[in-house]
Amino acid sequence: MSVDEVLNAESRDDVGKGASRRLRRSGRIPAVVYGARRDPVNLIIAQNEIQRHLRDEGFYSQILTLNVAGRPSEQVVLRDLQRHPFKPTVVLHMDLQRVIEDEEIRVRVPLNFINEERCKGVRQDGGIISRLMIEIEVSCLPKDLPESIDVDVLELGVNESILMSELTLPAGVECVHLLQGGSDTTVVSVSYPTGAGSDEDEEAAEGDEQPDESDET
Repeated sequence: MSVDEVLNAESRDDVGKGASRRLRRSGRIPAVVYGARRDPVNLIIAQNEIQRHLRDEGFYSQILTLNVAGRPSEQVVLRDLQRHPFKPTVVLHMDLQRVIEDEEIRVRVPLNFINEERCKGVRQDGGIISRLMIEIEVSCLPKDLPESIDVDVLELGVNESILMSELTLPAGVECVHLLQGGSDTTVVSVSYPTGAGSDEDEEAAEGDEQPDESDET
């Protein structure tokens, strides 16, 4: 668990759509923190404060230290980030969830694909890698929360894939999708480029093109 990220905020009493619009025009955004069997607290966070954190990929899956003026600091995770529909770098609202040390949390964690350039199917057969997922939701205690999950594609050949159940998760970490009985989804695969195929495929195609003697006159 990493708690290097510190998020600074202020509490707010003025709520509603009009108040939120005024905040955004002033370079700040509305936010809320909830959970841990305590009342939700409405917050104000500076847009430039958020932009500074969003440049760090780990911000989305780390335990954050929330500092609110006049309140004790607390540990939280990012639960939701609402962005402007036409300006994706502009954040409109943020949801934060308090963390309790001995209670499991659910967090979306990014997948870190390694050895892509050395992948067997790419290096030997000219295949291409398709990332079908870039993150998964995990369930674990805060102390076990990983910043990312490695997916090693070194030995992946053409027409081969890695399934969600085949991911190597740290001790104490479980995949929420599989816990809920979801299908075993493909995370990454290697295939030939469109229009290309193996020598065996080409030979089979050539064989299919041979004329049928029974059709000759």
